[in-house]
Amino acid sequence: MRKEYDFSKGKRGAVIPSPGKTRITIMLDNDVLDTFRERAEAAGTGYQTMINDALRAAMGKDDAPLTVRKLREVLRQELKQAAA
Repeated sequence: MRKEYDFSKGKRGAVIPSPGKTRITIMLDNDVLDTFRERAEAAGTGYQTMINDALRAAMGKDDAPLTVRKLREVLRQELKQAAA
């Protein structure tokens, strides 16, 4: 490793900008955050994505991306109705 590095042209912040998204700081109760983290780990997705989806649903804009878990849930419902 070099003894000196030149960071004079370096920039702080995210390396890749995310269009349509804004970085914020938000205080959440520990139990809420723990629950989202557990559910996200079980679903194989990110907890911040799940929080964003929950907020979107609360706004009445439930156009969140289709996940494997949601797809399976919908298919089970449809198959159950078709069998009845």
